[in-house]
Amino acid sequence: MEIEKKFLIKDMPDLSKYEYIDIQQGYLSTSPVVRIRKKNDDYILTYKGSGKLAREEIEAALTKEAYEHLLAKIDGHAITKRRYLIPIDKYLVELDVFSGHMEGLVMAEVEFPSIEEANAFVPPSWFGQEVTDDERYHNSNMIMGNPFK
Repeated sequence: MEIEKKFLIKDMPDLSKYEYIDIQQGYLSTSPVVRIRKKNDDYILTYKGSGKLAREEIEAALTKEAYEHLLAKIDGHAITKRRYLIPIDKYLVELDVFSGHMEGLVMAEVEFPSIEEANAFVPPSWFGQEVTDDERYHNSNMIMGNPFK
C-alpha cells in the first residue's frame, strides 16, 4: 500500500547537498495505472490501484532491453525528472524537478506508514499548496501534455 501526499514548492531549498536520482517513466495504461520506470540504472514495471492518498502498488524488476521495448509502446510523452532525496524529521521528501514537456514543475511527495500519520503531517514552511487530490498532478495525467499551459 502506498500512502503519500503531494505538494507544490513555495521556496526551493538548496539542493546541492542532497542525493538525487534521474528518472524517466512512461505509462502503458492509465486505468489501471501500469508504468515503466528507469531510475538511474534500475528498470521497474509498476501496477498502481485506484486512489489518491492511499492505493495498492506492486513492482517488478525489468531488464534494460524489456524497458526499452516497452518504452516504444507508451501512451503520450515519457516523463523525465530529477528526484532529490531530502530527509525531514522521520520522513523522506522526494522533491521532483521535472524536465522535458513538464519543464518548470517542481513537486514534493512524502510517503507515510499510515493514513493517520499522513493526516497529522505538518509540512515544512518551504512547501506550498497540497495537491494530493488534484488529478492534474498525477504523473499518469501529465503524459498527454502539460496540463498547466
